[in-house]
This record gives sequence, structure tokens and C-alpha cells, in this order.
Amino acid sequence: MLTRGGTIGAMAQDLSSLRPHIALTPLDGRYRSVVAPLVDSLSEAALNRARITVEIEWLIHLTDHDVLPGAPTFTDDDKAYLRQIVADFGAEEIAELAAIEAETRHDVKAVEYFIKRRLAAAPSDSVLPRVGEIVHIFCTSEDINNLSYALIIKDAVKRTWLAAAQGLVDDIAELARATRDVPMLARTHGQPATPVTLGKELAVTAYRLTRQLRRIAAAEYLGKINGATGTYGAHAISVPEADWPAIARSFVEHLGLTFTPLTTQIEAHDWQAELFSDIARFNRIAHNFATDVWTYISLGYFRQNLAAQGSTGSSTMPHKVNPIRFENAEANLEISCALLDTLAATLVTSRLQRDLTDSTTQRNVAPAIGHSLLAIDNMTRGLAGLDVDRVPMEADLDGAWEVLGEAVQQAMRAASIAGATGMEDPYERLKELTRGRKVDASAMREFIASLNMPADVEARLAALTPATYTGYASRLVDELDADTRG
Repeated sequence: MLTRGGTIGAMAQDLSSLRPHIALTPLDGRYRSVVAPLVDSLSEAALNRARITVEIEWLIHLTDHDVLPGAPTFTDDDKAYLRQIVADFGAEEIAELAAIEAETRHDVKAVEYFIKRRLAAAPSDSVLPRVGEIVHIFCTSEDINNLSYALIIKDAVKRTWLAAAQGLVDDIAELARATRDVPMLARTHGQPATPVTLGKELAVTAYRLTRQLRRIAAAEYLGKINGATGTYGAHAISVPEADWPAIARSFVEHLGLTFTPLTTQIEAHDWQAELFSDIARFNRIAHNFATDVWTYISLGYFRQNLAAQGSTGSSTMPHKVNPIRFENAEANLEISCALLDTLAATLVTSRLQRDLTDSTTQRNVAPAIGHSLLAIDNMTRGLAGLDVDRVPMEADLDGAWEVLGEAVQQAMRAASIAGATGMEDPYERLKELTRGRKVDASAMREFIASLNMPADVEARLAALTPATYTGYASRLVDELDADTRG
């Protein structure tokens, strides 16, 4: 017997009716523990708390600067009472605000009424019960929203995401330093190529990710508070003697944001697009890293530490420990990038002076950053469960003596330039020896001996092995520390 789409038994309970509510998305369900810190920054409740903050700080700012003729001056106790409204914003207040919004059908207007209730309940010997009309004065909803979003995104990135991302990069850099001298066969185009060290390859990733973190750490978070179409029209007609652009600038900077002097009704959100593009680029570099580590695990260069991974592996093949941390990271990075790309593309556009596409779009900042945070957690855990296995790395190197063809060819060129004879056509001669053929140590050394190179050059090449043909790879890992100092 089938119901609801023809697949569920007739007696199945409607899960949407259960209380407490069952999470619809994995971020709020299966992976809640990992992304929970973002709730304090990017949830709807956090957004409303930020709106309350902006409204209250605007109220205090106007009275502190004597902007409004006849407005009272707040005492320290008055300001403490107002700011305590933000500090006390919890479960009961969230429910109350939701009830108000159910009546107003407008989220920012609900915040205004919520604050006015608190003002009415202030001590009778305070001026606060008499200043209700100052709340939200000269503000359009976007004045409050753009500042609130800037505050919560800044908080999420700087307090949670950046710390996790930096931790991952630090772990990669630490592993790079530990494996700086571990030789490894490179594979350009998937084919054996000039050897490197494992540490140098890890250092490349750490360096790339560090550059992106610097850009993200230096991001500007912009804001405005200039009225319905960005002209301070109501401000100027109501209180013409005030320098409203200067007041707006000082307020935005008081919030720790960068002032935007020219806007339509909305702050253009260009800064958000820039930030989300930078995080997406970090994600893509991290994705590249995850796929490379997956490949190194497949090659046996990394062994997965069963205790650290805490993984069952395959449900039917007990010998397997699947690299699920890196596979999960790949998937979450792809989802994050898709959302971040959409945010970056959509938020920079608005019809004429205002449309509401940004309102819906910005509500997806949380899952965009949440999936990135989840991927970072996966990779951090995955790295912690890896052990380097030098045996297969050494075997691969010893089976690829043909990679020394590059060294021999270039040494022949240099010797020829220095005046040695018989060094003609080095590329062609090495191609004949090595292309499409496996070359062992004996064959390579026999070929080197046949070239009649200068004695010092021949000795250098004869002593060379794939494992020692790593150039400055080990030393290059030091660039991580030099880059940090710079």
C-alpha cells in the first residue's frame, strides 16, 4: 500500500509534524556539531540580534552627538539598559520577536516594535520610556539590514571560519616541514616526472591557501545609513543643520565597518561578492588538495591511521579504510562554491534603486560558509589520521630511473656550452634511451658512462638517483616561514 508519492507505507508518520522539529538540511542535522558555532553569527536569530544592536546603537549615537534638537541625553545607566537588551536576547525574546513579526509581516518593523516595548518597560525615572519615536528614525529597512549583515558576516568569518581555515593551513604546513626531506616521484599529466619531496608539494598548498587567507583577513565590510534612496532626503528636510553624511560615516565606523558614501536604497554588496569569491577560491585550492591527498592514499604514500580515523571503511570489505574525510570535503567544497558563486553573482545587481532579490539571497550565506567550514573540519580530521609510508614511495622512485633523463640532458647542454665536445643532440639521445621504456639504474649509468662527459660532471650524474634528484625541494619548504615573516 502506497501513499505520499507512492513510496511510503500508509501507516508512516508525517515527520514534518514531529516536535522538536526535525532538521531538513544536513548542516542542522547530521553535521550540527561541526557548524554550530555559525549559529551564533549567521542564523536568523543572530541576524535579528544584530538588527537590535544597530537600532540601539543608532539611538545612542544620535543622542550622544546632540543631533536631534530637544532629544534627551542618556545617562550611563540608560545606555547600559539599552545594551542589555542585546545581551539578554535569548529563547524567550526570539519567540516574542517572532510573534510580533507574525503580526507586522515585516522583520525590521518587528525589531522596532520589540525595542519600543523595552523602552516602555524602562524604569520610570529614566528618559527611555519617552524616546520611542527616536527608534528607527530616518532609517529605511535596508539601513538596518545592510549594517546587520555586515556585522554577522564579519563575525562569522573572523571568529569562526578564519580560525578553522588557518588551523587547517597550519596543519598542512606542519606536515610539510616534517616531510621536507621525503623524496617522492612527481607525476605531471599522471606520468612519472622529475622527483620532488612530499614536503615541498604540501608547502605549495600551504602557500597558496595562506595567500587567500590574507586576502580574506583583510576584507572590508562596508555599510551605509542614508535613507530611502541614499540621499539623506528625510534627514536634511527634518534637521537641516546637521551634517548627515558625517554623522552616518561616524556611526558606520563606530560599528567597526567601512563607510560607503554613495548608494541607492541598498548598499551595493560588492564587498560581499569580493569576500565570497575569495572564500570560494580558498575552497577550490583546498578541493585540489583533497583530491591530491586522495590520490596519494590510493598510491600508498599515505596510510590511514585506523584509530585516528575512527572509520569502519567498507560495509562489506573489512580490509578497506575509505578516505571518506577527503571525499566528504570535496563534496562540501563543491556545494559551498556553488552557493558562494551564486551569492557573488547575484548580490552585485539590483533593479534601479532597489529590489528584494538580495534579501532572499543573503539568507543563504549561512549554508555557503557552513559547507566550507564542514569541509575544513573533514580535511583537518583526515590529515590527523594520516601516516607517511616511505616504502611505496621509494619503490616508485627506484622503478623510474628514466626521470634522470632530464638531468643528463641538461648537464650535457651545460657541458657543451662550457666547451666539452661530443655533447650534440642531448634531447634526441635521451629520448631514444628513455621514451616509452623503463630504464633501470644499470642502463642509466651505462649510458652516462658512454657520453665521455667531463669527469666531474660524469661523477655527479653517476652518483645521482631518482631519490636524490630533488633539487632545492627541501630548502624551498623554508619559504613558508619566510612568507610568514614577510
